[in-house]
Amino acid sequence: MEKYFKLNNDVKIPSIGFGTWQTPDGETAINSIKTAINNGYKHIDAAAIYDNEKGVGIGIKECGIERKELFVTSKLWNSERGYETTLNAFEKTLNDLQVEYLDLYLIHWPATANQFNNWRQINSDTWRAMEKLYTEGKIRAIGVSNFLEHHLEPLMENAKIKPAVNQIEYHPGFMQNDCVKFCVDNNVLVEGWSPLGRGKLLENELLKEIANKYNKSVAQLCIRWALQNNVLPLPKSITPNRIKENFDVFDFEISESDLTLINQMDNFGYSGLNPDSIDF
Repeated sequence: MEKYFKLNNDVKIPSIGFGTWQTPDGETAINSIKTAINNGYKHIDAAAIYDNEKGVGIGIKECGIERKELFVTSKLWNSERGYETTLNAFEKTLNDLQVEYLDLYLIHWPATANQFNNWRQINSDTWRAMEKLYTEGKIRAIGVSNFLEHHLEPLMENAKIKPAVNQIEYHPGFMQNDCVKFCVDNNVLVEGWSPLGRGKLLENELLKEIANKYNKSVAQLCIRWALQNNVLPLPKSITPNRIKENFDVFDFEISESDLTLINQMDNFGYSGLNPDSIDF
């Protein structure tokens, strides 16, 4: 399997990203980033709201690999939506990460009708700022996160540049098939956050049984499963051996019959975070 996906603007993105949500800032963030990069990860998934971009940035700086060899993502938080505020938030993220550009910048959550009457306009204004940063060469690709079809459609109607990525919750037991199909049909790469269902999947008997067959862990099975469904997984850990294990998934292939079994799992491990009902 290729270790890269190609985005709709021909930018190559490493096919497994290292997630940084809930990673404490400071030494923990610095060391986990360095450990990940030393074990083969080239793709770092950050966000302003994680409140650890300074540590992530130091880890990137001290990892011993040139910046151009890495793929660095960040996300715009909800309180910063809008044209000017997006531009300002982007500059803060660059400063915190100590980088001169981002490889990918995402709108973290859509503005939605449950919070805003003018949600379409807010998303459109935010996207216009992203397009400006992209055309200025400050970002190599732009996209969204947690957008469902009915958020993406109005955004794309007014967009000059189509989103390259939609990062959504995606794991066995929660596949969001309608949203994924819409993205595939529109050439938008799906990235999957919480690929292990926030750890809940690790104790699932069916997954344990299938993983044993391949002499792999349940975590490795879930990450490989996402890749074989053409979704880019974003595992996260601060434990060195788990960081290493989560990347060691390129030496086996899940059979079609096992893939189908996993795809047919009942709803399981869902975070409950629906973009149409969140209040943050």
